Amino acid sequence: MINLGVNIDHIATLRNARGDFFPSILHFASIVESSGGDFITIHLREDRRHIKDDDLTLLRENITTFLNLEMACNSDVLGKALTACPHKVTLVPERREEVTTEGGLDLKNNLNKIKDFTAALKEKGIIVSLFIEADQDLIEKTLEIGADEVEIHTGSYSLKTGEPERTLILKKISDFTDIAVRSGIKVCAGHGLNYHNVGRVCGISGISELNIGYSIIARSLEVGLANAVNEMRANIDKYELLNCVVKR
Repeated sequence: MINLGVNIDHIATLRNARGDFFPSILHFASIVESSGGDFITIHLREDRRHIKDDDLTLLRENITTFLNLEMACNSDVLGKALTACPHKVTLVPERREEVTTEGGLDLKNNLNKIKDFTAALKEKGIIVSLFIEADQDLIEKTLEIGADEVEIHTGSYSLKTGEPERTLILKKISDFTDIAVRSGIKVCAGHGLNYHNVGRVCGISGISELNIGYSIIARSLEVGLANAVNEMRANIDKYELLNCVVKR
């Protein structure tokens, strides 16, 4: 079964808009967990624009599933991660001026730094995932770095509207996933996935987890968070089952 990680950063964005203590991210994390979400994802950014240091500790100590912490190779954030010890850390690129993450990690030009951060996290027993493009040349780099997992950046797929372009990108993701899995690397995917485009990603054999945030939180404004998570969970299960039936 493909696991669903729900990113709740935008719950914190709303809370921070008024500098208040509500809406409570812990409360909404519990709704996610009871409505089909398999784990909670947050991004502790260098500028702390949504998730704060206390949120990391609060969630780590109180959720009932597990925490996937997204973070850049930033020494300050690394210290917070090593103290909190989330189940998993996903290393991502980060620029202060970006609205959201714009692409995958540059493993080729930052290999030693990423390797050092990975080693420090793994020494504390934390699973390490790398947020990268579906570039087969990066598989060997991932193995050299020592990461346990990769998360494929699906932003380019999500932004394309033409069917031929989308099909080419999905083929690239599928080929990458096949080689990565055979190399012993767990494959996850995320960024820009929504209720309309997630199905074809679920059809790719070897993808174990999806991280989805913005579309679920946006949908929750209409139907409530529990229903929004349930709908996404049902979507994933439907397309995954269809893929299994077709392969038979």
